[in-house]
Amino acid sequence: MTYRFPDCVLLIFCKAPQAGRVKTRLQPGLTAEQAVQAHIELTRMTLARAFLKPLCPVILCCAPDGRHPFFRQCARQYPLKLAEQRGRDLGERMHNALTDALLAYRHAVLVGCDCPSLSAEDLRRAFTRLRSGHDAVIAPAEDGGYVLIGLNAPRPDLFNNMAWGGANVMAETRRRLLSAGLNAHELGTQWDVDTLADWRRYRLKDMVGKNLPK
Repeated sequence: MTYRFPDCVLLIFCKAPQAGRVKTRLQPGLTAEQAVQAHIELTRMTLARAFLKPLCPVILCCAPDGRHPFFRQCARQYPLKLAEQRGRDLGERMHNALTDALLAYRHAVLVGCDCPSLSAEDLRRAFTRLRSGHDAVIAPAEDGGYVLIGLNAPRPDLFNNMAWGGANVMAETRRRLLSAGLNAHELGTQWDVDTLADWRRYRLKDMVGKNLPK
């Protein structure tokens, strides 16, 4: 496959679709099994977007590992690689994934698997900014976190001792980027699916999109 950004890689973080372990904040509005199906649907959406245009190689970073049948099915359907997430918390897992990726590629972008607002064009912009000399690129989330981070070199200081899941993650990351003297570019603010209200927002957006004139 010919990629537009062959020196870049996209890392997609994803948990195995197991009841009671994914999208638990959608419950009790959804059953545990419905939450699993929501997680699968969002992951498929993310993969479809990643391969909408052949931007770069893709690695699906799996938790706890890549042995779940769903991950194997994804690897059969798309030309991606599977990798295991390694680390004691989210920050360590993200840092390890980016560090490993940057041994083989000049630029790496990491995203989750549940952000409907993040487009293929946003991914293109992220890689373009990294290639143009920015040290980092990041996409803030409406809830105070972020949904995308890209780097040209490992930066453990951006991930250590962070209160993940809190409302100040983006603000603290901005502070750390500034303190480190990094030239960072911010994409537009995005939203991801964490709550039942987010899921309903996604379903409404999906229905509207399907009903638009072709």
